[in-house]
Amino acid sequence: MLKLLIVGTGGFVGSVMRYLVGGAIQRLSPGGSFPLGTLGVNVIGCLVIGLLGGWADNRGLFSPEMRLLIFIGLLGGFTTFSTFGYETLALLRDGQLLATAGYVGLHLILGLAAVWIGYSLSDVT
Repeated sequence: MLKLLIVGTGGFVGSVMRYLVGGAIQRLSPGGSFPLGTLGVNVIGCLVIGLLGGWADNRGLFSPEMRLLIFIGLLGGFTTFSTFGYETLALLRDGQLLATAGYVGLHLILGLAAVWIGYSLSDVT
């Protein structure tokens, strides 16, 4: 139960941060139609998870509870794209080139397909 509370707390904070940071970036976007806020949040999240993940891997910096709070909760609430980027890098670091290509390709193809299917179903139901 404690682990769920840790992840949930981080997720709450990360989601609020995504809303605030994404909105602030979007307001700076000329014209406002390109989703610059989402792009900005995803890139920031990738930068942060790369930095913190490197510290965690190389320096043993975070306890298991802090990893849950920051990596799963906070950054997961901020953007799941950061987790995707970190896991892709881990596959590359391990020399799993085919698995990396499959992981990236499947996320792109299945993710877009799922959005299309969900969108299509919304028109039916």
